[in-house]
Amino acid sequence: MSAAENDTNGTPAGPRPEPIRFFGTTWVDHSGGYTARRLGVAVGSLAAAAAACFVLRIAYDGLRIADVGSFVSLLMVVMFAICSSLAFRHTWSAFTTRPDPDRQASLRGLLAIGFVGSLLAYFFRTFTEAPGEKLHRAEYDKARADYEKRTTRRTDNPSKKRRRR
Repeated sequence: MSAAENDTNGTPAGPRPEPIRFFGTTWVDHSGGYTARRLGVAVGSLAAAAAACFVLRIAYDGLRIADVGSFVSLLMVVMFAICSSLAFRHTWSAFTTRPDPDRQASLRGLLAIGFVGSLLAYFFRTFTEAPGEKLHRAEYDKARADYEKRTTRRTDNPSKKRRRR
């Protein structure tokens, strides 16, 4: 790569990769402890999900001790199960496509209730890639290809072209 293709600090000119939470830009070339980060995210998300389930268990025990009735207890369990499954599906699909900001805002409460599902989606996704890497890689590769297409130079100067007679 020539000096003209680099910016002032020596990094390649053109589009920059978007950082991913917990991974930065190490997902581009899998450097900088990428594997250790994936392992850490897997362990951390599973530990956080286990801790969240423990807290939910304490809340359930509190409802049982308060003797609110079996209907309310069942309602709480079903609510958390449904919200967690919806949060899992939403988080899992957000790794491959950009979520609609309006829909994301309207689902904020549901995703907060079903946070265990989101944590489990992070846990399972780290077995194949950094969560969201596939989406970011596709966008970055397209941006690089578009940049290369825009900056490709012609071999001849069109103003010095001889005219045919």
